[in-house]
Amino acid sequence: MPGKPWPTAKYWSRRLRKARNAAASRFFDTRFGRRLLIENIGPRVVSMTVDAGDHLMTFSPADYIGRKVFRKGHFEREAVDRLIVILRERGLLRKDATLLEIGGNIGTQTVYFALSGTYAHIVSVEPDPRNFPLLALNIRQNRLEEKVRLVNCAAGESEGEIDFFLNLNNHGKSSAIRQSPTDKRISVPVKPVSEILAGLSVDPPAIGLVWMDIEGYEPVACRSMQPLLARRVPLYMEFTPLFYGPEGTKAFISMLSGFYEDCLVLFEDREVEMKVRDLPGGFEQYNVLFLP
Repeated sequence: MPGKPWPTAKYWSRRLRKARNAAASRFFDTRFGRRLLIENIGPRVVSMTVDAGDHLMTFSPADYIGRKVFRKGHFEREAVDRLIVILRERGLLRKDATLLEIGGNIGTQTVYFALSGTYAHIVSVEPDPRNFPLLALNIRQNRLEEKVRLVNCAAGESEGEIDFFLNLNNHGKSSAIRQSPTDKRISVPVKPVSEILAGLSVDPPAIGLVWMDIEGYEPVACRSMQPLLARRVPLYMEFTPLFYGPEGTKAFISMLSGFYEDCLVLFEDREVEMKVRDLPGGFEQYNVLFLP
């Protein structure tokens, strides 16, 4: 009886290709593999979407935040979780309250807060024309439109337009303050926070938390929402003496201490409660929760 025919070259080619693809899939599903892939993906890919388990997130692979999302599955979600725990332990959460997010970026923290169910509504303000379409898409594809309202402008002292500087490698570093000689200057609309809320028919007493990360423009935004500060709404921000300068830092602390007496400084490994007037000016940057 004739024996079975030997496998053909085409057969072995298919087998090798399947083995290669399986090995590549396993490799690119590791932290190192994902990093290698995202850092070498090339400019033809302008956006990517990942399934992060409980949500989808679309981002630019050319952006630092997007690359972090691709590698880790999230961008600093632990900061949101940590803050929620602190607010809950201190009795500072109201289920019917609205979160005001100034600096929504592409919606990472927006989505994390929305999924947590901590706030009934969210208002997210984002001026960067590269980020805002991704922010809107991430809210829409996670079916959060009824919970989250978006505003495409900067927060400032008066309505109009301001210079805005686009960081080419890290969209989260874009700001009304130039940080790099390579930043690209554009103009974006700006409104005071009080007018942003009025335009959405959001009553200031409804705000349960202000979350702010706007790369050094915090003093200006705070001056535009003094009615909120006067109510001593919990205020969480990235506090950056490096951007404010020594005198600007002192002036900002003086302004904030006129509204808040106590605050909680969140370092990576600990939290330190102190008087607002005693906030340190010697650090480049840290996160602060101003307490009612």
